[in-house]
Amino acid sequence: MQHLRQLLEVENSELARLLRFSLYGLEASLKKAQAELSDDPGAKICDEVLQELCHLLQPSTVAPLNNITSTNELKLTRLRDEFNDDKELTLYLGNSPLQSQTDSDLWNEIQRKLLRIPEDVATYWRQHALNLAEEAGATEDNSNLYQLPFIRDETIYPGLSGSVNVQGLQLSQNEKTHGQESNDMHLLACMVTLLIKLIEIEPDLHHALKSIFSFDVVSLHSKPEQRNQYIEALSDRFQRIQKAEQNAYPLLTLRAWIDIDEAIHSLLFVPPAERYSWWGKLQQESRRILKKVADRVNNAGYDVRIRQLSGLYADICAFSKDDLQLDCGGTPGEVLTCLRVYARINQEDCLGRVIFRSLR
Repeated sequence: MQHLRQLLEVENSELARLLRFSLYGLEASLKKAQAELSDDPGAKICDEVLQELCHLLQPSTVAPLNNITSTNELKLTRLRDEFNDDKELTLYLGNSPLQSQTDSDLWNEIQRKLLRIPEDVATYWRQHALNLAEEAGATEDNSNLYQLPFIRDETIYPGLSGSVNVQGLQLSQNEKTHGQESNDMHLLACMVTLLIKLIEIEPDLHHALKSIFSFDVVSLHSKPEQRNQYIEALSDRFQRIQKAEQNAYPLLTLRAWIDIDEAIHSLLFVPPAERYSWWGKLQQESRRILKKVADRVNNAGYDVRIRQLSGLYADICAFSKDDLQLDCGGTPGEVLTCLRVYARINQEDCLGRVIFRSLR
C-alpha cells in the first residue's frame, strides 16, 4: 500500500493517473460484486479491502477548502443574506439557500456556485462578495490557493485572509505538450483528472449518465455508489479513447469521442450550469474537440454530421431519446443541457439525449 500511495502522489505522471483510474474501477467492481455475492466466503475480507481502497484514494493532504475560521460567529452574514435574497440567482441556481455554517465554508460555497452562472453575473457577484468581505475585515489573498492540475494556469477564485482565512481555488499547469493531436488527448486526460478532483470537493454535483442510471439525475454526494460508478465509467471511456486513437479506425474513434463527451456533459448540477458559465465553458472544450474529430472523419471520406441539441424541446425531440426533465432552471419547454450530441454517421441516425425544463 505504501508504494501504491507513493505512485498516486507523483505529479505529472501518466502511470499515477492510470493507477488512480484503475483503483476507482476496482473499487466500484468489488462493491457491485459484493452486493451480488453477499454469501461469498471472501465477503468479510472484501470489506477490509474496500476500506483500504477508500483510504488509499483519499487525498493524503489536509482536505482542501476546509474551515479555517475557528469562531462560530459568522462575519459574512450580510454576504450570505444578500446572496440568498438575489432573485436573479435563483434562475440559475434554483431555490436552495446556502447551507454553510462557517465563514470559510460560506466563501467556498458561494464562489463555487458562481462558477455555474453566466460570466457577467458572476463577475459582478465576485466583486460584490470581495467588497462585503472587506467590510467584515477580510482581504483578498491569492497567495494561498488550492491547486487543481490542468493544461493552463488560472485563478478560479481568490482566498481570504484577515478576519476570515480561507483558501481560494486555482488551476495549475504542470506539463507541456507538442503537436495538435497530442494536445487534444492531453486536454482530455487533464479534463478527466480535473473532473474527478472536482467531484471530491464539490458536494452539489450530480450525474445523468444513461449507462449507469437512465431514469433521473442522481446526486454523487448522497449516493457514493453512483459516484464510484460514474468515475469508473468516465475512466473506462477515456481508456477506450486511447485504444481507438492507437488503432486509427476513424468511425470507432468518433464513436468513442461521442461516448466520453457524453460522460463529461453528464456530470452536472441541478439545475444544470449555464452554458456560458465557467463550468459550461469547461465542458464545451470536450465538445470542441469532438467537432474537430468529426471534421477529420469527414475529410477521410465518411459522411458525418454532429449536432448539439438546444432550443425548444419540441423542435429537437425527434433527434433525441431517453430524455430527462427538470422543473427548475432555464425557460419552461426549452433544453437545459445537451448530454449527448445527435450524430448522423453514413446515413445512420444516432440519437442524442438532453435534459429539458418541464412546462409545469
